[in-house]
Parts: sequence; C-alpha cells; structure tokens
Amino acid sequence: MAQQTPTFEDNYSVHHDDNESLAATSFVTGTSVVGSDDSDEGVPAKHITIQGQNAVRFSKVLVFFVLFLAAAAVATVTYILIINEEKTEFKSQFSGAASEIVTVARKNADQIFATMNALSVSIASSAAATNSSWPFVRVPNWSLTIESLSTLIGGEAPIIAFSPIVEESQRGMWSRYSMEQAPKYYGESIVDSSTFELFLNGTLPFIHFYDVENNFMPTPVRGLATTLPAWQTDPLVIGHRNVMHTNLDLLEFPQIATLFDITNATRRPSMDFNTDVKEAANSILQPIFEGVDSKSKDSKMVGVVWLTMKWLDYFQNLLVEGVDGIIVVLRSSCSRVRYESVNASTQEPSETVVSYLINGPNAEYLGEFDAHDSQYDALEVTKVLVDLDVDESKIPDGNCIPKLTLHLYPTEEFESRYLSDKSLYYTIAVVSIFAFTSMVFILYDFFVGRRQRTVMDRIIKQDKIVSDVFPTAIRERLYDAQKQRPAQDDLMDPLDFEGQTNDMTEAPLADLFPNTTVMFADIAGFTAWSSAREPSQVFILLETIYGAFDKLAYRYGVFKVETVGDCYVAVGGLPEPDKDHMVAVARFARGCMKKMKEVTAKLEMRLGPDTSDLNLRIGMHSGQVTAGVLRGERSRFQLFGDTMNTASRMESSGSPKQIQMSQTTANLLIEAGWSRLIRPRNHKIHVKGKGEMQTYWLLNSNDDSSEKNISSEASDTVDTEHSANLDEDVDIGIAETTKQERLVEWTVEIMGSLLQQVMSSRSNGYKDPGSVALKEQTIGSDKTVLDEFVPIITLKRFGSEELQERKQGSPQSSIGENATSQLRDYISNVASMYRENPFHNFEHATHVTASVKKLLMRIVDTDKRNALLRPKEEQSSMELMDLAGHSYGITSDPLTQFAVVFSAIIHDLDHPGVPNTQLLKEDTRTAKLYQKSIAEQNSVDLAWEILMGPEYEDLRACIYESEEELCRFRQLVVNTVLATDIVDKGLQALRKARWETAFAETDLAAAGEDGIESEDRKATIVIEHLIQASDVSHTMQHWHIYKQWNEKFFMECYGAFRSGRADVDPSTNWYKGEIGFFDFYVIPLAKKLHSCGVFGVSSQEYLNYALANRDEWVREGEKLVEDYLEKYESIAKR
Repeated sequence: MAQQTPTFEDNYSVHHDDNESLAATSFVTGTSVVGSDDSDEGVPAKHITIQGQNAVRFSKVLVFFVLFLAAAAVATVTYILIINEEKTEFKSQFSGAASEIVTVARKNADQIFATMNALSVSIASSAAATNSSWPFVRVPNWSLTIESLSTLIGGEAPIIAFSPIVEESQRGMWSRYSMEQAPKYYGESIVDSSTFELFLNGTLPFIHFYDVENNFMPTPVRGLATTLPAWQTDPLVIGHRNVMHTNLDLLEFPQIATLFDITNATRRPSMDFNTDVKEAANSILQPIFEGVDSKSKDSKMVGVVWLTMKWLDYFQNLLVEGVDGIIVVLRSSCSRVRYESVNASTQEPSETVVSYLINGPNAEYLGEFDAHDSQYDALEVTKVLVDLDVDESKIPDGNCIPKLTLHLYPTEEFESRYLSDKSLYYTIAVVSIFAFTSMVFILYDFFVGRRQRTVMDRIIKQDKIVSDVFPTAIRERLYDAQKQRPAQDDLMDPLDFEGQTNDMTEAPLADLFPNTTVMFADIAGFTAWSSAREPSQVFILLETIYGAFDKLAYRYGVFKVETVGDCYVAVGGLPEPDKDHMVAVARFARGCMKKMKEVTAKLEMRLGPDTSDLNLRIGMHSGQVTAGVLRGERSRFQLFGDTMNTASRMESSGSPKQIQMSQTTANLLIEAGWSRLIRPRNHKIHVKGKGEMQTYWLLNSNDDSSEKNISSEASDTVDTEHSANLDEDVDIGIAETTKQERLVEWTVEIMGSLLQQVMSSRSNGYKDPGSVALKEQTIGSDKTVLDEFVPIITLKRFGSEELQERKQGSPQSSIGENATSQLRDYISNVASMYRENPFHNFEHATHVTASVKKLLMRIVDTDKRNALLRPKEEQSSMELMDLAGHSYGITSDPLTQFAVVFSAIIHDLDHPGVPNTQLLKEDTRTAKLYQKSIAEQNSVDLAWEILMGPEYEDLRACIYESEEELCRFRQLVVNTVLATDIVDKGLQALRKARWETAFAETDLAAAGEDGIESEDRKATIVIEHLIQASDVSHTMQHWHIYKQWNEKFFMECYGAFRSGRADVDPSTNWYKGEIGFFDFYVIPLAKKLHSCGVFGVSSQEYLNYALANRDEWVREGEKLVEDYLEKYESIAKR
C-alpha cells in the first residue's frame, strides 16, 4: 500500500519547530527523541564492496592535491582582482571629485569677476542716469545693492568698496560733497540713531591716510598726487582713533596702489595673491569707466570697485557630505606683495603656494606650503583656476598679474574609503571554503567506512520519530512491530507506521490511563474577532498564543494533545503516569490565563483593536482516558472517553477569564492542599447527558505566593485574599500599557509601513522644498473643505518596469527615527482630540482603519470586462492592470493607500456626539463656519492644522516631497473624509450618479482617449465606497461585533436625547430604523463592493455578514433595545 507522508498537522500536535519545543516533547515522554541502542537487530545486512581500495586511495590523494592547487590559484586570483578593482574605484572616485572641485571653484571665481563687472557698470549707469559728474557720485541704496550681490560673491566676510578717482584740484569740492552726502549714505544703511551719530562724527572732511609713525594719526593727503578715497563700503566699520574709513586714501596702501597702476594701464580688472594675513586672501580691483563702455578707448577711468576676501571661501561647498580628504594646492605664477610698512614693500620669490584640505562641503586652510603627500604625485590633477588674460606688455615694469593654478591630490583618508581589507577577507573566505570542502570530504570518507546500513537505519528512524506525533511508549511499540516485519531490500525504505497496520491483523496500539486530568482551553470572542481580520493575522494570533502555551506545557510537564481551531487540548498523567497530574494541569491552566493576557496585550499593537479583549475559557476534569494510535490515513495519538467529553463541557459552560473544573478535579486538588484556590460556583450547571453538576472555579490570580504557601495537607480554610466573586472578571494584575497607547502603536506601525512604501516609490528627480513650504501655507486657506471636493482625483501612474521592480521586493526606504517619533506623537495628539463619546471615539477610528487596511489588502486585478485596453505603443510605459496586481491604480500608489488610512484615523476627530443637523439647530461655531458636512470638515481642518505644525516637518517630508504629491494627498483626504457624511442628500446623489457613470459601461475599451479619466473616476468612487463601508464595517462583521458597536451607538444617541440635544427619543424607532439602515444603505453598499470587482472574497464576506446580521436583528433586535435601555438606566443611577 502507498505510504502516506506525514503532514504539518500531524507533526505540530506534539512538537514545535524550535529546539525548546522539541526538548519539551522529550521531557514529557521521558525519553530522548532517538533511542540510544546501536544494535542492528531486525535490519538486513548489506555489505560494502572492498574491491579497488588502492584506486580509491590514489583518488583521495589526487583529489586533495587538486583541491590544494585550486585553492591557491583561486585565492591568488581573487586577491589580485579585488585589489585592482578597489584601486580602479579609488582612482575613478578621486578623478570625479577633483573634476567637481575644479568645475565649481572655476564657476565661483568667474561668478565673482562677473559680479564685480556688473557692479561697476551699475555704478556708471547710476551716475549717467542722475547726470552726476565724476567724482561726485553716490550710489543710492548702496547696502541693498551689495546685499543683493552677496549671494553671488559668497564668502563669510568679504569687503567691498567703491572709490572714485579724485585729482588734486577736486579735493576741496570732494570734501564738501562727501560731507553733504555722508548723512544720506549712512542713513540708508543704518537704522540705529546712536550708530548713525557715531559714524557721522567719525567721518573726516578731507582725504587722509594713517601716519604710522605718529600713532596712526589721520593725516590729510597733500601734494599733486591722484587720490582714491574710500567712499561707499560694505561693511561700514570704524578704523583707528574712531575714524571712519570714509575718505581714507586707498592708494596709500602699496598693495592697492600696485593693482591701481595695473588696472589704469590695462583698463582691465587686476588681482593679487596675498599671504601676509592669517589666511591667504586676494584683492580684486574692477575699473569704472565714464559712460559705461569699458571697451571704448575714449572712455575715462573714473573710479574702482575693490573686493577683498579669503581664498578659503572659494573652496567651501564644493563636495557633498562624506567625500573627505582631498588636498588642494593653490600656486601663483608671479610674486606677491608683502608690505613691511605703509610706504614700503619687498618682492618675494616668483611662486606662492598655499594648501587647503577639502572635507565634503567644508574646507580648511593648512598653511603657506605644499601639503600633499608625494606618494600621490602620479594622481595629480592640475587645472588653471584664474587667468585674467591681460596683455603683459601694458603692465608697468616690476608688476604682474598672478595666474592661479589648482593642484589636487588625494590623501590616505580618501584612499582608505576605497582600499579596504575586503580582498584579504575574500581570500580567507575562498581558502576557508576549500578547507571546509576538504574537511567534509574527510568526514564523509570516515563515515562511509562504517556500517552504512546501521547509519541509514538510524537516520530513517530519527526522521520518522521527529516528524510523527507519538509518545515514547507508543513509539517503541511501533519500532518493535516494524522490526518483526520481513526485511526489505531497499535500504532507504522508511518505517511505514501507517501502512503496516492497515491489515488490522496486529493488536491495536492503545492503553488505558486511569489517572489523568484533561484541560480544554478555548479563546472566547475569537470567532467575532477573526471576522474582522485577514487570514494571516488570524494565524499570527493562534501561532503566538499556542507557542506560548507549548512552552508552559514543557515547563509544567503537561502533554499537549492537539489544537482544534481556537481550542487547545492538554492532559496530565500520560504518557508517563503522574500522581500529581491534577496539580500540573492546574498550574498549567493558571499559567495559560496569565500568558493569554500578556500575549494579547502585546499583539494588539500588531493586530489592531479588540485583540486585548480576547480571553481564555478553560475547563478541567479528571478521570480515566483511553489513549492510542487510531490507525489509518494520517494516524496520530488520540484520547477517548467520558473524561474528554466532561472536560469539554466544563470549558463550554464556563466563563471567559475563568477556570472551571468538575467535582472530581476539585476534590483531588483539595487533597493536594489547594483548597484556598478553589471556590464552588454559585449555582449548579446543566451538562448534556449528565444532568445537574456542581462545578468549581480555580482562582487564576497572578499572586504566586498563594501557590508557594499551600500546605501539603488538605485545608478548607478560606483565604480572604482570594475570596473574590469568581462570577466576575478577575484582574490578573499584569502591568501593561493602556488600550489607547496600544492602539496608537498599532496605527503607527501601519502608517509607518505605508510611508516606507511611499518613499520607496519616489523617483530621484529634483524637488524644490521652497515651493512645497509655500504651498503648505496656502493650500486650503482660501476656501472650505467642502469647496475643495472634486468628482475625480487624478492618481499617479507608474511604469510597468517600476512596478515589476516593486513586485520583486526591492528594499524599502526607512522613514527614520525622527519621522517615526513625530508620527507617534501626531497619532497620540489625534487620539487625545477624540472626545469620550460611546461610539464616535478613537477606538471607532481604529476599528474603521482596520477595515480599510483589510479591504486595501484584498484589492485584486480587474477582470477583462472592466479592463481598459490601451494602444500597444502606450502599454510599454503604463498599464491599467499593473504588475503589482491592483485595480484602477489604487494600490499601485502607496500615497493613495496612506491617504485613505490617514483619513480613516482622523475622520471623526473632535466629533461632538450629535449629528450635523443638531449642530445646525444649536447654531454652533462650526455650524456657522461650515453649514454642511460640519463634523467632517471640522475633522479635516483640525487634523491638517496639527500636521502643518513645525514639529512634524520630518513627517511631512515623508508623506510628500513635491507640490504635486502635497495636492494629491490633500485632495484624497478631503474626498475620503467627506465620503463619511452619508446624511447629506446632495453628496449622496452625486456619489450615486458618479457610480452609475463609472460602472454602468460594459466595455470600457470604447472610452478611447478618455480612458485615463475613466480609470481615475473608478478609483475615486471605489475609495469613497471603501471608507463608507469601513465606517459602518461593524454591520458587515460578526454578529457579536455588530451588537457591541450598535449598543455603543445607541448609548450615544440616547444620551444625547436625555441631555436635551435631540428632539426624538431614538429608542422608539431604533429597531425599525436598523432594519431600514440595512435595507437601504448597508446591504446596497455591500453589493456595490461586490459589483465593482476589486475586493475579492472580502466583498462577498461583507455582504454575507450584512444579510446575516439583518436577519439576526429582526429576531433579537426588539429585546436588545430593551436591554440597551435597561443598561443605560443602570449606568445613569450610579
């Protein structure tokens, strides 16, 4: 007969996948997984031939020699290839960085000269426009002009001065002119009156210089020499003896005098290279010509613009962060002026050298020397930085214009980023692989020399024992039966535990265990909870809970029998008899109660609302059971007997959070000294087939001391510490976070995951953050939320290649710790702004969010009937039925998903607990402001205002990075939240018309050029119906969930009536109103979800629950309304 392969279900009932659970099975059964017997008894011998042993030995030597040579060759080649690859990468990266430095530095230099030229032209133009005669010219708004040019010049503290040329005959008139214009000039630049007076008092009415020998005394310039007084400067500063630099003759400085001579002779800008300062600097002298035209030989040079700044500023912000360790050597082609006194100077050598270190966007001045490492001479990059291209024949004798060249070299720091120990590690890895291969070969040869049949038989037994679900005693009997069978010729034939018993000629493998305690543990509320969850979430819950129970079973020596759905079955006293079986199971039951609370509290942050509300209901009974292997297909170890039935009844008739046990088990525990933890149930229960039974509660307190202090002898003393009424919930005392905090964490996990997808879906194109910030300030500010509503939202389109990459699981971008912290803070703020209404509260928002997430996960491909066919030439760039497997482009765009989830969590923010119609009657502030969809518009505005706060800048950057994304996100939120207003007849009529337009067509291929618009229309209306269905999802989930939320909504509406905020008592029409709500809204909405064809099986699931809940309400609704009223009155009396 064909062998049946053991299944997962067969294996899982005894052991788990981890080592601890396997150890647990061994502990419980009292034996190791694999027997310790090395005998070959019962297995036919198979001999291994020994012919050709010499050839085998020669082959071994040859294999080892080849492996050695191969290892040496591969290791050497690997090392050389990786070293060369790293060096190539290093050179390439340096070349790129050097090129970037040269390009940007040249650009900066050219930009400075162009700015200086533009400034000189501007001054000349200003003089011509005002008919001013030279040198009597003042540039209006000088400080504003320089400020506008500062970004082009750059640098930390550049000095810019405008100086007209004043001849000896003009000095007197110039003195009067400068003193007349100085107050106007200072007034345009200085706001503070005291500073203005200080500057004005420090201005001398004559052109002067500082007499160094006379303690820097300002001295008037005399004689026939041409003067170049400092006129308008930036910044304004006070010099020696509190005298302003205004009217200071710049020609008294040899450096400027030299540049002036060169400029005057060449009619071109001139510059120097000065190292006689703390850091190397340069001065640029730009001529100003009368009549603007500098190319005309007739134009007269009437003044100059002088700029001085540090060379270090040229090398700032050249590279990106992280590209560190590049030396820049700046060389000047001619001598520099080093002045020792005001009127004297000396000539230095013909070349000047300074060095800088570039670390990303930062530059550091190293000194007046060549700082590069000579080992990198071969990698030198040399480029001209500044060449003014002046006719040297026109330069006065003894002077020159420096030609500046850049010399770039890498450093060891830069090289270390690319030359690593990877080559050594790879070589070691290759050698290790060959060494490991050799060791494997040696071990293999060693074990092959042993008795192969024994080894193979033991491997087969071990594999069978690990995979089957049998206790030790049964397992050994199966081995014995296998050994008695005729030997098989095939060495690899496994033990056929199932097939060997199918002839029924052998005795059944069964035993009677007279003293056992059986425990049934059922998850109360699981069916209703699972109706609102995805299948994967259901299995996460069960696997986590059962895994925790398995570890407890190992700890207390309890044997796990099986799990059936949400019921966990365990037994004490078998397979090895245990006289304290009832104590072991009692400890295990109490441990399960505690562990259940801990696990569900943690899982609520992963699986969503109501998870922590799940509870355990446990039943226990002691007695004899029949245990054994029921032969046939998928045979496994099973228990039978009345004890199993009674234990099951103890569980089903118990209460959540309680451990109920029979009289038999209670008596055994009392005998064991557990009387203080046992309380009789207040009334007897009726058990099918047994009649009335007195049952008992086992206290499940978390106080371990109560267990440690139990006396070995029986005691009937009542312990007042544990005398609580067990018909009520027992708080097991687990320290935990609040429910709202867990719901916040769950929301953060969902939204954070979606934000990662949003960031991963973006392209790397340039985005302007300034335009986004400006749009944030204006979006939605000029109209109400309702005015922003649009019938069709244009969704983002993705190319097929991009979708294919995302489908294949490309790595997602992380939103970072700051954004995650801001998201958590934002959701916490949103949660705190929900009012404590019975229904419209934060828990309702998370319940809606859970439904939204479930429906988004279930969106599937559209069928051909709704597929929009596009021309073949367009299919290469875009497809309707995208490769991610979603419809209408909804879930191919993560931002759309995030916006819908975001809308779900904020859609009832600050809800007042009464409908919009009541707010209009009360003429509230929001009613006056919005008029229609009051609560919905208020929710959007409040949530948006919070989101725009400066503390959420990183979070907003994750949600959107362009104006297009910001506008699309805003529009999605507006449309989605407004869709939750199902009372406004105008909006409802509009949605109905749009639905008809979107889904009435039978063949959208005829849409032609309107295909994209049709697709967006479908997506928009599907999103709105998705949020509508989620907003009332409790009506389309399990009856218990519907009943729970229906009661909350009733309490809210009835409470509003009792407080005078409603005209009609809702209880009078609640029963009929719910039937009408099902007939005219819920069921039609569920049918629309089904008919749009994008939600898969979830749409049918929602429809089925809606129909079932309607029928159940028809039967029980009137009684429930009475219960609601009674409960409200009971609460009101407290």
